[in-house]
Amino acid sequence: MPAPIGIAGAGAWGTALANVAAAAGQDVILWMRTAEQAEAIARSRTNERFLPGIRLHDRVRPIADLSTLTSAAAVLLVTPSQTTRTMAGQLAEILPADTPLVLCAKGIERETNAFLCDVVEDVRPDAPVAVLSGPSFADDVARGLPTAVTLACRDGELARTLATVLSGPTFRVYHGTDLRGVEIGGAAKNVLAIACGAVAGRGLGESAKAALIARGFAELLRFARAYGGEAETLMGLSGLGDLVLTCSSAQSRNFAFGLRLGHGMSLQDAAAGKLVEGTASAHALVTLARARNVDMPVAEAVDQVLGGLCTIDAAVDSLMNRPVKSEQ
Repeated sequence: MPAPIGIAGAGAWGTALANVAAAAGQDVILWMRTAEQAEAIARSRTNERFLPGIRLHDRVRPIADLSTLTSAAAVLLVTPSQTTRTMAGQLAEILPADTPLVLCAKGIERETNAFLCDVVEDVRPDAPVAVLSGPSFADDVARGLPTAVTLACRDGELARTLATVLSGPTFRVYHGTDLRGVEIGGAAKNVLAIACGAVAGRGLGESAKAALIARGFAELLRFARAYGGEAETLMGLSGLGDLVLTCSSAQSRNFAFGLRLGHGMSLQDAAAGKLVEGTASAHALVTLARARNVDMPVAEAVDQVLGGLCTIDAAVDSLMNRPVKSEQ
């Protein structure tokens, strides 16, 4: 691809992806919201607000003019999940109809309970859409630590092309066509990570956390199957891999949020002023599960805690006192 790769969103993940695409040999346009921010990053070659101490690759060009992305061979949309419709709409006005849009946020639209790919396809009908997901912390990726993720697109050849373009010395991108499975893995694991953080915060032990991850993964599989995802996808990087990472490290905002809830903090204090995608997706996930009679007791418990309908201790008691049943 001789044309540059566009990155819409210059938070930690967007900046990290800009660096790995550049390290893979691509010219990169990194869009951010203000000219002041773009000028400061272009001058210092660091994004101190989101990735302090990480130097921006020389092939990355910070800009604040969204129309500059018109020349991009593909655009990675790396803004919060609840802004996807707005951002995709703005990009639809300037991008050629055949420019692939790669979703890098993980969530479900709260107002409509729509999967993000469906949101984009509603705004850009018939335009190619892909999803990039997997076990990855922005700081690890930006520091050049080995990372593997998955990119899915209904067009298998386009998925292969995009994966090849983004793969570099320390960033390996696998590819596939199960768009729904990949995006479900990314969205649902955030909700389950909140539960795991809360278990850790309450001091319930590693055995409880392991059990919660296993049962949470069972919920994830059931949900994915109900909505057309493939079990093999969920067994891979974008499902099990991402779930294990997010449910076991305080580097995860969702786990850290749950951890602080477990310590007794309020919802507002637990968020610590940061975006926690799982809080926006929890109720939508549960609503979608109920619509297809998918049993998701862990996700239900998270939704009830976030909605102020029960305490963490009450949620744990409820889960532990469910009727005895087959593990399957």
